[in-house]
Formats: sequence, structure tokens, C-alpha cells
Amino acid sequence: MDNLSGFHFPAEWAQHTATWLSWPHKEESWPGKIATIYKPYCEFIKVISEGELVRINVADEQMAAFAKQQLQIVGVDLKNIEFFTFPTNDAWCRDHGPAFLINPETKEKVIVDWGYNAWGNKYPPYDLDDVIPTKIAQHFNLPAYHPGIVMEGGSVDFNGKGTVLTTTACLLNKNRNPHLNQQQIEAYLQNYYGVQQVLWLGDGIIGDDTDGHIDDITRFVNEDTVVTVIEENKNDENYHILQENLQTLKTMRLLNGKQLNIIELPMPEPVYYDGQRLPASYANFYISNAAVVAPTYRSKNDVKALDILQQCFPDKKVVGIDSTDIIWGLGSFHCLSQQEPAV
Repeated sequence: MDNLSGFHFPAEWAQHTATWLSWPHKEESWPGKIATIYKPYCEFIKVISEGELVRINVADEQMAAFAKQQLQIVGVDLKNIEFFTFPTNDAWCRDHGPAFLINPETKEKVIVDWGYNAWGNKYPPYDLDDVIPTKIAQHFNLPAYHPGIVMEGGSVDFNGKGTVLTTTACLLNKNRNPHLNQQQIEAYLQNYYGVQQVLWLGDGIIGDDTDGHIDDITRFVNEDTVVTVIEENKNDENYHILQENLQTLKTMRLLNGKQLNIIELPMPEPVYYDGQRLPASYANFYISNAAVVAPTYRSKNDVKALDILQQCFPDKKVVGIDSTDIIWGLGSFHCLSQQEPAV
């Protein structure tokens, strides 16, 4: 393994230089609906761009021109938007984008380019997505490290103080790294994310095609506090999964021996499209410099969820953006974005 001592993956609330996105263009990800996602997607960009650069991967000048047109419709100031001609297969930059690590002592920044196989080879081709981190590293003349195993950004969440939270459902799935056991995967996480502790939850929510990404269920909101989604309806198929996660969280201890502070976040009512249950969750929020952007679903729980998140982030505004159309792609704002930390 590479020696990355002194480097770590900061918590999402640490200051960003930029947010990376990959412009959505794959119609199969939003069958019959892709035209409807651009407005909420651009509203998301508008909020982020008020506090940091937004760097967007596009296929060519034509896609960049279309993106600019869509951004201007919602009033985005283009001076904070940068386009990079790095073609992608899909829009899920959290999972195929670069993992930026920083060294606070030396003020260095590096990129870790994990392997990417579209969540267990579910949606080929993914060759363009898989090379995005190295292309970005080359452009900015940053060192790039290649662990040689599959890892997605949505499967891990960090407190910035040596702890990463993940799920066995995803990381131990045989469609990712079948040759590695739990202990070996922990060693990769510790080395290539600069953490000392891996905390494991179990299953993800129903409808999540990633096999249980953490960013749909439980998220750090500060170094010793998590929000975790809870289903109130005992007849809902998520009820027992999420209760089990809650019980597991209660047994966890951080590196300093402290229990986690656990804040419960409701789930929206089930969201269906074409008879398919979608992985709608308020946990898929994104923490930017300017604000916390949370998905809403035209649900009676939207306001309650936003209020809880606002209490978790007293120093930031929490902005809800309708994600009902975006979630048809089986992900929301956190899945679409990847932060580049400031050194």
C-alpha cells in the first residue's frame, strides 16, 4: 500500500475550494424524465456557487453550452462555474469523482482514484467515469494514488476526526471486491482515507441500487453527532432495517470512547415511479460552504426534516430543493456531488 501518512479525507463541513459535478446527460438514468431534472439540479448549483466554485465535467463544448443555458434560466452567476472537458458515462460524481485528501501540515493535496464499476457492474459502460479522478489530478498536477480496489464515495461518511462510517451491505458485497474480507477492506479505508476507525452499519434502504450506501441512511453532522433516518410506519419495509441501524449506532463508541449523539430524521412517505420504489431519503443532503442542500419530496415530512437539519447546522442555512424528479435516477444531491477541500 502507498504511504499517505499525514493525509486525511476531511469532513464535508470543512471549508471547500470547490464542488465537483458531472453534468447529467444519460437518458437511461432518468427514463422519459431527464428534461425535468435540470431545473432542480441548476437550483442546487446556484446555492453551492454562492459560497464556492462549482467545477463541472462535460463531454464537449456543446454540452457546456447547454449547461450554461440551463444555469442562466435559474439565475446562476457563471463566474463561479468552471467547465472541464472530461466526458463521463453518468452523473453520479460522488461515486466516480476524485477523493481529495489533504495534509494540513504541508498544505499538500492529493487525489485517490478508487476503482469504479457502476455499483457492481450494474450499468455498463463505466470506463469514462472510472478515469475521472486521474484526469482531474493530471489537470491540476496533483499526485494520484490508485488503491486498485472498488470504492464509492457514497458508501463512506467521515467525521474528520479519524472515523469513517460505512455499511457491510455495500462494502462486503461480492460484486465489489470479492477477494477481500472485512479486515482487509478496513486496512484500505484506513490507509487511503487517513482514518483510524471504521464503524459498520448493516443494510441500506429499499430501492437503493447501490447495495446500501451510507449517504441514504446515516450521516455525521459534527465530529460526534450523526443524523439517522427512521421509518415511523411499522408496516413499511424500511422500518426494521432502520431500527436495526439505530440499535447498532447506540452501541458504537468513537476513538475517544464517547457514544455517538444520535438525532433521528424522519423518512418521507414512499416515493414510487412506474411502480418502482425509489430510495427517497432526507439523509442525502450536501454540506457546502454557503448552505446545506437537502432533498425534499412533496411529503408531509419535508418541513420537519428541514427543521431538524437546520438545528444540526446552526451556522449554515438549510435549503430544501424538490428532488422528486431527480430521485427517479435513484440518487439525490449528495450522490451527484463531490467536495474538493481547501488546504
